[in-house]
Amino acid sequence: MIIAAVRSLATYVAVSLYVLIVAPPGMLIAALFGAKRHLYVLGHLGVRLGCVLSGIRYRVAGAEHVPRDRAAVYCANHQSNVDPPVLFDAVHPMMHILYKAEIEKIPVLARAFRYGGFIPVDRRNKEAAMRSIEAGAQSIRAGNSFLIFPEGTRSRTAELLPFKKGGFIMAIKAQAPVVPVAVQGGRDSMRRGSWIIRPATVSIRIGAPIETAGVRLDERNAIIEKTRERITALLAQGPVVD
Repeated sequence: MIIAAVRSLATYVAVSLYVLIVAPPGMLIAALFGAKRHLYVLGHLGVRLGCVLSGIRYRVAGAEHVPRDRAAVYCANHQSNVDPPVLFDAVHPMMHILYKAEIEKIPVLARAFRYGGFIPVDRRNKEAAMRSIEAGAQSIRAGNSFLIFPEGTRSRTAELLPFKKGGFIMAIKAQAPVVPVAVQGGRDSMRRGSWIIRPATVSIRIGAPIETAGVRLDERNAIIEKTRERITALLAQGPVVD
């Protein structure tokens, strides 16, 4: 326990220093030249630094299902705080994310997120949340892929929580495919309510895209149910093995 705590603390300190050092010049370049690809490179390096220090590894199956010629909405189950950074690094080179508005309280990180095209969502304010969904749909039309966690929070068990509709509305508005993603193992590394990060292997299974072309908003429940079924089936296959 003591070793895990020390290792976790070292990871937090190192990643925080990394963000404080690289984010300001990265954002300055983005502001001056209107480019953000380098921010994603820095983001991937930061995630990998955290993974190496904390002992987190990941395995991916189904990478062939990642659309190469169009933007998509990647829809994943959520078990741990480890899930977002690992999926960001593992699934797509420029993965945009809808993030909780609470992160706005961390100025440097929130500013870097915004420069990278991430979109905050205030779930307590329905009007603001719908504006975020519309902004996300516009970004997808411009060619940017997004990661969403439709459960809205981390599940305490292996069971999927009810899916929220916002991310699916975004996909349908943009007529973008929904790509189901099943992630397992994050809870072994970081349990809900704990700040300790333990070494673990995270398993990521990517399923075939679910098309939304021609789907109307009032038909979203069918897309939600199909996505849920696909993620459930991917989870049932168990962790990815070498």
